[in-house]
Amino acid sequence: MIYLDNAATTVVKPPEVAEAVAAAIQHMGNPSRGAHARALGASRIIYETREKTAAFFGCKRADHVIFTANSTEALNIAIFGTLSRGDHVISTDLEHNSVLRPLYEAEKNRGVSLSFVRADRRGCISYEEMETLFRPDTKAVVCTHASNLTGNMLDLKRIADMAHKRDALLIVDASQTAGVKKIDMSGTGIDILCFTGHKGLMGPQGTGGMCIREGVEIRPFKMGGTGVQSYSKVQPEAYPARLEAGTLNGHGIAGLSAAFDFLNRTGTENIDAKEQRLMNRFLDGIRGTEGIRIYGDFRTERCAIVSLNIRDYDSGDVSDALEQDFGIATRPGAHCAPRMHEALGTREQGAVRFSFSWYNTEEEADAAARAVRTLAAEE
Repeated sequence: MIYLDNAATTVVKPPEVAEAVAAAIQHMGNPSRGAHARALGASRIIYETREKTAAFFGCKRADHVIFTANSTEALNIAIFGTLSRGDHVISTDLEHNSVLRPLYEAEKNRGVSLSFVRADRRGCISYEEMETLFRPDTKAVVCTHASNLTGNMLDLKRIADMAHKRDALLIVDASQTAGVKKIDMSGTGIDILCFTGHKGLMGPQGTGGMCIREGVEIRPFKMGGTGVQSYSKVQPEAYPARLEAGTLNGHGIAGLSAAFDFLNRTGTENIDAKEQRLMNRFLDGIRGTEGIRIYGDFRTERCAIVSLNIRDYDSGDVSDALEQDFGIATRPGAHCAPRMHEALGTREQGAVRFSFSWYNTEEEADAAARAVRTLAAEE
């Protein structure tokens, strides 16, 4: 199979990731729940991975790295832990449901008001429009770093400057960029960075987390055992225990640690450059083909994602044909991005998404382009 659904999850991982998970399953105890060698070894792995995560994303304090099951959990913690009744939030049409659904819940049942920056037919937003949406009660901007549908990226530094001028927070969903794009949380002005481990970071599923700027307070999303302050009736105040009730996915975090080692050794700039070459090679192979519509803005920096439609064919039928006839895995449908599909005019048809990874090849990009041309030629 030619796997081009890396925006959903990377299937091919660095070998050391699987090795680290296997070793952890065999040997890891429960971190912070004992003083024996297995428990202390687990605590060491967790702490070292916090340090690697903080360094990788430009977070100044390793104890402000919180591990979660995925970016969805991290975003829920960030959104419900910072917003209160009467707060106003700005978001965008580019968002995934991991941002949208918590925000809609906050609007419906928690007294939070929302404003959305609209996207045009290329999936781009107007920063000038965003500027007009700020109000005295604006508490946060919650936005993606890159659309999981078009690959379009947002200018986080520009958004952070807007938000901080009004004493608002910037909460970022980095699901599509973590591991591929250089993210300097401190230099960019990100207050809360939410990430998942199983996509560009090439770690195990069930891993993710958030990095929190010093001084940002987040209420606990859940409460329970932490291994510290066991006689206290309330959740510990200090990070990371404040937001990490229950046993962590230590086995997955061990794999994530190995993934960070691979990324640091390989270089995110090299990974990004290769993925961009593959994306552009695929694009060159399909541009100008009659009956193909390509979505997104390819004039600026972006993720290696190409979403398209062929004539008026249902995107699910096209994706099925790609797999059944050509052995190519893609993602059709709505991509959990309803507002983006509304903006692109693809609500009914959906779109077929091709997304590239470090482990894809030029031959695979060429084969995908040939398959698209073949399907477009069929009447």
